[in-house]
Order: sequence, then C-alpha cells, then structure tokens
Amino acid sequence: MPNIVWTLLVAAATAVVTALATGLFVTPRMEARKKRLGDVHAARDAFGAHMTRIASVCALLQQIQLPAEEEPGWTPVMRERLAGERERWWQQLDESTRWLIDNVGTYAGSCAPQTLIQFAVQYAGNARIVVLSEREEATKVEILLALTVPVQRQFFGWPTSAASPPPRNAVIHGAPAITRRGASKN
Repeated sequence: MPNIVWTLLVAAATAVVTALATGLFVTPRMEARKKRLGDVHAARDAFGAHMTRIASVCALLQQIQLPAEEEPGWTPVMRERLAGERERWWQQLDESTRWLIDNVGTYAGSCAPQTLIQFAVQYAGNARIVVLSEREEATKVEILLALTVPVQRQFFGWPTSAASPPPRNAVIHGAPAITRRGASKN
C-alpha cells in the first residue's frame, strides 16, 4: 500500500509542477506569439484588400468613361455626377496606394523569402509613383492594372497561378520598348 501512495504523490506533484511551469512560462509566450501572428495576418489581409480595391477601381475607370460633350442623352447633371464618381474612384486609388507605401514594412515583413519582400516593396513604390505621375489617366489605369494583377496573383492566387514574368519586349501603350541590353527601341 505504501508504494501506491508514493506513486500517487509523485504523479500529483509532477502534474502540479507541469501545470505551473506551463502556466508561467509557455502560456505567456504563446499568447504573445498569437498576437504577433494575428497582426501579421491582419496586415496581409489589408494588403490584399487594397490590391483588390486598386484592381477593381482600375476596371471601373476603364469601363465607365466620361461621355463626349455632343453625346445625346447625357444631361449636364449626369455628366457632373459621373465626373464626381470618377473623382471618388481616383481618391480611392490615392488612398490605397498611400496605405501600401506607408505600411509596406508591416505586410512585406511577413513574407519569408527575401525576393517576395522586395517584390512587395517594389510594387508599393511603383504603384504610388504611377498614381502621382503626370501621365494621362488611361495610361495610369493601364499601368496600375499591369502592376497589380501579377502581384495579387503571386501573393494571393492558387500555387499553380503564380505570376510569370512579362514577355521580353512587352509594350504598354506609348511607353518605349526596352530591348535586352536596356536600350530603347523607340
């Protein structure tokens, strides 16, 4: 009988020590890690949401153009409303690219390979510069779509849909084509 009591006391003491050690050392570290991982996932979700907004607003700007002055059926009020709506979409592009560039360290740091970090940083910088540039609106929209869709596919697409590099001699409306050695063709 004394052997059973001794075994039960050792088992109870071991359980108490294990529970205390877990509660004192492991649980706080796991809670801190949980918060950090939650923050990383929230930043990544916001990154995806802003890229989706950029792509959808660009599609809207391409599809819904201001009608010509002599276009029948368009009243001045409707033209003004449509112009206001397009201005609101441009403000959304400005806000989204501003968020991307301001928070690049938060969401890009969550990517493991260095190349993905650089990819996210370059995308944020290039998208912001395009919005700030003095290009025509149609050219800005086209360039933003050309930048955003492959990056969105790389970060949020299915593994089989990873972005492939553009063709060597790809030309974006009016931009000079770059040859292999970096010299302009135009």
